[in-house]
Amino acid sequence: MKFPYGIANFEAVISEGYEYVDRTAFLPLLEDAGKQLLFLRPRRFGKSLLLSMLENYYDLNKASRFEEIFGKLAIGQNPTPLHNRYLVMKWDFSAVSPEGDANKITANLFDYLNGNIRKFSDDYKDLLPTPIIINTDNALASFQSLVAVVSQTPYKLYLLIDEYDNFANEIMVSQHYPSHDSRYAALLMGEGVLKSLFKNIKAAAAGQGVDRVFITGVAPIVMSDMSSGYNVATNIYLEERFNTLCGFTEGEISQFVQGVTQACQLPTPFADETLSLMRDFYNGYRFCPEPQQDGVYNPTLALYFLGHLQTGCAYPRRMLDSNLSMDRNKLSYIANLPGGDQLIMTALSQQGDIAIQELQDRFGVHDILQVKKDPDFMASLLYYFGVLTFRREANAFGESCLVVPNLVIRSLYAERLQALLVPQLDWHDHQAAVKSLLGHADIAPLCHLVESQYFPVFSKRDYRWLNELTIKAAFLTLLFEQATYIMDSEAEIGDGYADLTMLIRPDMRHFQQLQDILIEFKYVGLKELGMTAAELATPDQAALEALPPVASRLREGRERVLAYRDGLQSKYRQQLRLHSFVVCALGVERLVWWVV
Repeated sequence: MKFPYGIANFEAVISEGYEYVDRTAFLPLLEDAGKQLLFLRPRRFGKSLLLSMLENYYDLNKASRFEEIFGKLAIGQNPTPLHNRYLVMKWDFSAVSPEGDANKITANLFDYLNGNIRKFSDDYKDLLPTPIIINTDNALASFQSLVAVVSQTPYKLYLLIDEYDNFANEIMVSQHYPSHDSRYAALLMGEGVLKSLFKNIKAAAAGQGVDRVFITGVAPIVMSDMSSGYNVATNIYLEERFNTLCGFTEGEISQFVQGVTQACQLPTPFADETLSLMRDFYNGYRFCPEPQQDGVYNPTLALYFLGHLQTGCAYPRRMLDSNLSMDRNKLSYIANLPGGDQLIMTALSQQGDIAIQELQDRFGVHDILQVKKDPDFMASLLYYFGVLTFRREANAFGESCLVVPNLVIRSLYAERLQALLVPQLDWHDHQAAVKSLLGHADIAPLCHLVESQYFPVFSKRDYRWLNELTIKAAFLTLLFEQATYIMDSEAEIGDGYADLTMLIRPDMRHFQQLQDILIEFKYVGLKELGMTAAELATPDQAALEALPPVASRLREGRERVLAYRDGLQSKYRQQLRLHSFVVCALGVERLVWWVV
C-alpha cells in the first residue's frame, strides 16, 4: 500500500497508485451549498488535497483525462454537469512569505499572484481572445485584467484559495515582531492590499467572470477583519454533512490497518490492538456541534503512523508527527492570556466541561492581540486550531462542550503547561522521579518533586480555586509520555472515572521493568484542616495521614482505586502489572500518599 503522506497533488495520488479515501461524492453537495464557500479545518487536515481534487474535477484543460483521473471514483460513475467546465485559478497563501514590513509582504504577495496569473495565461492561451496584462507593480490590476479577458470568453472562472488566513496565523505567533498588529492592519484594514484583493474577488464574482470561489483556512479571523470587503462567502465548516469531508473515519482506518497487518503477516489480534491504539492517539475530531456525530482521525497523523507501521511492521516510537509541532506556539499564546492557564489545565485533566454558549466566529487579529479574552473566545480559538473539538454529547444545560480530541494533542497541553508553570524544572530530578515510579512503583520521589517545584508556583498564582484538578495537572505534566504509555485522564471504568491511568503501550509490554500505574487524587484545603501553611511544614507523613480530613480522603480514594483496579483488569484482558496509589494534597503545601 502506498500512503500519500505529505502529498497534496490529487492527480499524482491517483495516477501514481497511492491510497485515496474517496471524497468525490461530496462534489454535488458542495455545488449545492453555494457559489462562494469558506471551509475551515486545522492544519495538516487534508485541505490542500481537497482543493487539488476540485481543481482536477472542474478544470476545462483536464476534460480529456476525466475517465483516467475520476473513472474509478464515486463521482466518475455519476458526474455533475459542471465537471471540466471552468478555467481554474488556484492560490496558496502559505507560499507567500509573511516576513518583513507591510510593504515587503505586499511585494511578496504581488510577486506570487503575478506568477500565478502568468501560469494561468500560459495554461489557457488557446482559449483567451487577448493577452492578460501583467502589472508588476500592482497584481490587483493584473487580476482585473485577467477577469476582463475571461469575461470575453464563453467560460467562467473557478477561483480556489488555500490557507487564506496564513498571514494572520503567522503574525499571531511571531512574537519577535513588536509591531505585528500594525503590519497586519496595514494589509487588511482600510484599503489594505489583502482587503482590496478580496474586494476585487467579490466584485468579479458579481457577474464579471468569476462564477465560483472555494476558500480554505484554519480560522475565520481574516473574514472577520475584512467585514464588508468580502461578506458573501457561505460558511460550511460547521455543517454536519461536511464533518468527514477532510479526515478519515473509523471504518477507513480499519481497512488500512487490515491491509498493512496482512502484508506484514501479523496475527488478527494485532490489527484490533493497532486500531485501538490509533483511536486513542489520533481520533476524536468532531467539527459540528450536532450530538452523536462520529469522530474523525487526523489524516496526517494517521498516515504518519501507517507509513511507519508498513515500513517496519512496528509502531513508531513517537506518536506525534513533528509536522504538527507548530501547534505548540498556539497553545503558548492561549496559556499566557489571563485565565488561559486555567483553561489549559481543565482541558488537560478532562475534569469539568469546557462549555460554550456558541462557537465564536467573529473575531479579528485586533481582538486576538488587544481585547480582553473570555473563556468562550479562548475555547473557540483552540477549536479552530484543532486542539479542542466538540464532545459527542451536549451537557445537561444543552450547551456545546469542547474537549481535547486525543492523546497526541493532550501531550502538547502537558508540555506547554509544564513549560508555563515550571520552566526551570531540573531535567535530571524529573527523569529520576519518573523512572522511580514507572520502573519501581515508587511514587515518593515524584511527590517530593511536586512539593518542591510545583507547589511554590501554585501558591503564588492567582487561581480562583484549588482542588484535585490542580494536583492532577501537576502530575500529568510531569508524567505524560507517549513513547511508552497510553495515558488517560478521567478514563471511564465501570460506573466511575479514574483520575489517571498509565498503561504500557502494547508494543512496549516486553520491557519487564515497566509498570502500569493507577492514581486517584484527593485534596483537603487549609481551612478544612484548620491549619496554616507554616504548621504543615514540619509534621511527618504519619502525622499528616492521621489528620481526620486527610484520613477520610485517603480511605475514600482507596475504595475508588480498588474498584477501578478490578475494572481495569476486566477491561484489558492481558495481565496488567498494575500498581495503585492514592495521593492527597494538603493545600498546596504537602502531599501524602498510600500504596493500595
